[in-house]
Amino acid sequence: MKVAIAGAGAVGRSIARELIRNKHEVMLLERKLEHVEPESVPDAKWVHADACELSLLEAAELQDYDVVIAATGDDKTNLVLSLLATTEFAVSRVVARVNDPRNEWLFDESWGVDVAVSTPRMLAALVEEAVSVGDLVRLMTLRKGANLIEITLPDTTALAGKPVRKLALPRDAALVTILRGDRVIVPQPDDPLEGGDELLFVASVEVEQELREAIGL
Repeated sequence: MKVAIAGAGAVGRSIARELIRNKHEVMLLERKLEHVEPESVPDAKWVHADACELSLLEAAELQDYDVVIAATGDDKTNLVLSLLATTEFAVSRVVARVNDPRNEWLFDESWGVDVAVSTPRMLAALVEEAVSVGDLVRLMTLRKGANLIEITLPDTTALAGKPVRKLALPRDAALVTILRGDRVIVPQPDDPLEGGDELLFVASVEVEQELREAIGL
Protein backbone atom coordinates (compact mmCIF):
# COMPACT_ATOMS: atom_id res chain seq x y z
CA MET A 1 0.00 0.00 0.00
CA LYS A 2 1.22 3.51 -0.82
CA VAL A 3 0.68 6.09 1.92
CA ALA A 4 1.33 9.84 1.76
CA ILE A 5 1.78 11.62 5.08
CA ALA A 6 1.64 15.40 5.34
CA GLY A 7 3.58 16.73 8.30
CA ALA A 8 7.00 15.31 9.15
CA GLY A 9 6.99 16.26 12.81
CA ALA A 10 7.22 13.71 15.59
CA VAL A 11 3.73 12.37 14.81
CA GLY A 12 4.23 12.06 11.06
CA ARG A 13 7.64 10.43 11.40
CA SER A 14 6.35 7.93 13.95
CA ILE A 15 3.47 6.94 11.69
CA ALA A 16 5.87 6.61 8.77
CA ARG A 17 8.23 4.31 10.67
CA GLU A 18 5.37 2.06 11.76
CA LEU A 19 3.97 1.81 8.23
CA ILE A 20 7.39 1.07 6.77
CA ARG A 21 7.90 -1.67 9.36
CA ASN A 22 4.66 -3.17 8.04
CA LYS A 23 6.05 -3.15 4.48
CA HIS A 24 4.12 -0.14 3.16
CA GLU A 25 5.54 2.49 0.81
CA VAL A 26 5.56 5.94 2.44
CA MET A 27 5.98 9.51 1.23
CA LEU A 28 6.47 12.33 3.74
CA LEU A 29 5.41 15.85 2.72
CA GLU A 30 6.86 18.68 4.81
CA ARG A 31 6.45 22.44 4.33
CA LYS A 32 9.30 23.60 6.57
CA LEU A 33 12.69 22.92 5.02
CA GLU A 34 14.35 22.65 8.44
CA HIS A 35 12.05 19.73 9.24
CA VAL A 36 13.01 17.77 6.13
CA GLU A 37 15.31 15.20 7.68
CA PRO A 38 15.60 12.14 5.40
CA GLU A 39 18.05 10.50 7.79
CA SER A 40 15.33 10.29 10.47
CA VAL A 41 13.17 8.00 8.27
CA PRO A 42 15.58 6.87 5.53
CA ASP A 43 13.20 4.40 3.89
CA ALA A 44 10.54 7.04 3.20
CA LYS A 45 10.34 9.30 0.16
CA TRP A 46 10.75 12.90 1.33
CA VAL A 47 9.17 15.84 -0.48
CA HIS A 48 9.59 19.50 0.48
CA ALA A 49 6.13 20.85 -0.29
CA ASP A 50 3.20 22.80 1.11
CA ALA A 51 0.37 20.28 1.40
CA CYS A 52 -2.17 22.97 0.47
CA GLU A 53 -0.52 23.79 -2.89
CA LEU A 54 -2.29 21.92 -5.67
CA SER A 55 0.63 22.17 -8.10
CA LEU A 56 3.06 20.74 -5.56
CA LEU A 57 0.72 17.85 -4.80
CA GLU A 58 0.46 17.17 -8.53
CA ALA A 59 4.26 17.15 -8.78
CA ALA A 60 4.37 14.67 -5.90
CA GLU A 61 1.90 12.46 -7.86
CA LEU A 62 -0.55 12.23 -4.98
CA GLN A 63 -3.05 10.47 -7.24
CA ASP A 64 -0.86 7.36 -7.14
CA TYR A 65 -1.33 6.90 -3.39
CA ASP A 66 -3.92 4.68 -1.72
CA VAL A 67 -4.10 6.59 1.56
CA VAL A 68 -3.40 10.18 2.60
CA ILE A 69 -2.76 11.00 6.25
CA ALA A 70 -3.09 14.70 7.10
CA ALA A 71 -0.92 14.79 10.23
CA THR A 72 0.24 18.40 10.43
CA GLY A 73 -0.14 20.46 13.59
CA ASP A 74 -2.55 22.84 11.86
CA ASP A 75 -6.21 21.88 11.51
CA LYS A 76 -6.81 24.22 8.55
CA THR A 77 -4.00 22.57 6.61
CA ASN A 78 -5.30 19.10 7.43
CA LEU A 79 -8.79 20.01 6.23
CA VAL A 80 -7.60 21.57 2.98
CA LEU A 81 -5.36 18.61 2.20
CA SER A 82 -8.19 16.17 2.95
CA LEU A 83 -10.49 17.99 0.56
CA LEU A 84 -7.86 18.18 -2.19
CA ALA A 85 -6.91 14.52 -1.78
CA THR A 86 -10.52 13.45 -2.20
CA THR A 87 -11.78 15.86 -4.86
CA GLU A 88 -8.69 16.50 -7.00
CA PHE A 89 -6.71 13.27 -6.65
CA ALA A 90 -9.43 10.67 -5.96
CA VAL A 91 -7.48 9.17 -3.06
CA SER A 92 -9.58 6.29 -1.74
CA ARG A 93 -8.89 6.79 1.98
CA VAL A 94 -8.13 9.98 3.94
CA VAL A 95 -7.21 10.05 7.62
CA ALA A 96 -6.92 13.44 9.31
CA ARG A 97 -5.44 14.52 12.62
CA VAL A 98 -7.56 16.85 14.77
CA ASN A 99 -5.38 19.10 16.91
CA ASP A 100 -8.07 21.22 18.56
CA PRO A 101 -11.12 19.23 19.77
CA ARG A 102 -13.30 22.29 19.12
CA ASN A 103 -12.71 21.75 15.38
CA GLU A 104 -13.66 18.08 15.41
CA TRP A 105 -17.14 18.74 13.97
CA LEU A 106 -15.52 19.96 10.73
CA PHE A 107 -13.65 16.73 10.06
CA ASP A 108 -16.27 14.78 8.15
CA GLU A 109 -17.02 13.64 4.60
CA SER A 110 -17.91 17.15 3.47
CA TRP A 111 -14.19 17.93 3.83
CA GLY A 112 -13.14 14.59 2.37
CA VAL A 113 -12.23 13.02 5.72
CA ASP A 114 -12.88 9.30 6.12
CA VAL A 115 -11.44 8.95 9.62
CA ALA A 116 -10.76 11.80 12.05
CA VAL A 117 -8.25 11.12 14.82
CA SER A 118 -8.44 13.47 17.79
CA THR A 119 -5.61 12.80 20.25
CA PRO A 120 -7.36 14.46 23.23
CA ARG A 121 -10.57 12.53 22.53
CA MET A 122 -8.69 9.25 22.11
CA LEU A 123 -6.80 9.73 25.36
CA ALA A 124 -10.03 10.58 27.17
CA ALA A 125 -11.71 7.53 25.63
CA LEU A 126 -8.86 5.27 26.73
CA VAL A 127 -9.14 6.60 30.28
CA GLU A 128 -12.90 6.03 30.22
CA GLU A 129 -12.42 2.56 28.75
CA ALA A 130 -9.97 1.67 31.50
CA VAL A 131 -12.34 2.61 34.32
CA SER A 132 -15.81 2.17 32.81
CA VAL A 133 -17.74 -1.06 33.17
CA GLY A 134 -21.33 -1.23 32.03
CA ASP A 135 -21.19 1.98 30.04
CA LEU A 136 -20.76 3.00 26.40
CA VAL A 137 -17.42 4.56 25.43
CA ARG A 138 -16.79 6.16 22.01
CA LEU A 139 -13.28 5.21 20.92
CA MET A 140 -13.18 6.76 17.45
CA THR A 141 -15.39 8.63 15.00
CA LEU A 142 -15.61 7.00 11.60
CA ARG A 143 -17.09 8.26 8.35
CA LYS A 144 -20.74 9.31 7.97
CA GLY A 145 -21.56 9.71 11.65
CA ALA A 146 -20.57 6.22 12.78
CA ASN A 147 -18.49 5.55 15.88
CA LEU A 148 -16.27 2.75 17.10
CA ILE A 149 -17.81 1.97 20.50
CA GLU A 150 -16.63 -0.13 23.42
CA ILE A 151 -18.89 -1.61 26.08
CA THR A 152 -17.54 -3.73 28.93
CA LEU A 153 -20.12 -6.14 30.31
CA PRO A 154 -20.41 -6.18 34.11
CA ASP A 155 -19.46 -9.43 35.83
CA THR A 156 -23.11 -9.83 36.83
CA THR A 157 -24.56 -9.10 33.36
CA ALA A 158 -27.85 -10.75 32.46
CA LEU A 159 -26.30 -11.58 29.08
CA ALA A 160 -23.82 -14.06 30.58
CA GLY A 161 -24.17 -17.43 28.88
CA LYS A 162 -26.41 -16.12 26.12
CA PRO A 163 -25.24 -16.54 22.50
CA VAL A 164 -24.33 -13.54 20.37
CA ARG A 165 -27.38 -14.13 18.15
CA LYS A 166 -29.62 -13.25 21.13
CA LEU A 167 -28.37 -9.64 21.06
CA ALA A 168 -31.23 -7.58 19.67
CA LEU A 169 -29.00 -4.98 18.06
CA PRO A 170 -30.46 -1.96 16.27
CA ARG A 171 -30.25 -1.87 12.50
CA ASP A 172 -27.23 0.43 12.21
CA ALA A 173 -25.03 -1.31 14.78
CA ALA A 174 -22.69 -4.26 14.36
CA LEU A 175 -20.66 -6.25 16.88
CA VAL A 176 -17.20 -6.60 15.32
CA THR A 177 -14.98 -8.01 18.10
CA ILE A 178 -15.12 -9.48 21.59
CA LEU A 179 -12.06 -8.99 23.81
CA ARG A 180 -11.89 -11.64 26.52
CA GLY A 181 -8.74 -11.65 28.61
CA ASP A 182 -5.87 -11.94 26.12
CA ARG A 183 -8.14 -13.33 23.40
CA VAL A 184 -9.53 -11.47 20.40
CA ILE A 185 -12.72 -13.20 19.31
CA VAL A 186 -14.44 -12.72 15.96
CA PRO A 187 -18.04 -13.19 17.13
CA GLN A 188 -20.06 -16.06 15.71
CA PRO A 189 -23.84 -16.39 16.26
CA ASP A 190 -23.52 -19.24 18.79
CA ASP A 191 -20.60 -17.81 20.79
CA PRO A 192 -21.68 -17.27 24.42
CA LEU A 193 -21.16 -13.93 26.11
CA GLU A 194 -19.43 -13.65 29.49
CA GLY A 195 -19.23 -11.07 32.25
CA GLY A 196 -16.18 -8.87 31.75
CA ASP A 197 -16.27 -9.18 27.96
CA GLU A 198 -15.25 -6.02 26.12
CA LEU A 199 -17.56 -5.65 23.12
CA LEU A 200 -16.49 -3.48 20.20
CA PHE A 201 -19.26 -2.14 17.98
CA VAL A 202 -19.50 0.07 14.93
CA ALA A 203 -22.72 2.04 15.27
CA SER A 204 -24.31 5.21 14.01
CA VAL A 205 -24.78 8.03 16.49
CA GLU A 206 -28.55 7.83 16.15
CA VAL A 207 -28.81 4.28 17.54
CA GLU A 208 -26.47 4.56 20.53
CA GLN A 209 -29.35 4.71 23.01
CA GLU A 210 -30.95 1.66 21.39
CA LEU A 211 -27.59 -0.10 21.66
CA ARG A 212 -27.44 0.70 25.37
CA GLU A 213 -30.90 -0.78 25.82
CA ALA A 214 -29.99 -3.91 23.84
CA ILE A 215 -27.02 -4.52 26.16
CA GLY A 216 -29.12 -3.73 29.23
CA LEU A 217 -27.34 -0.55 30.32
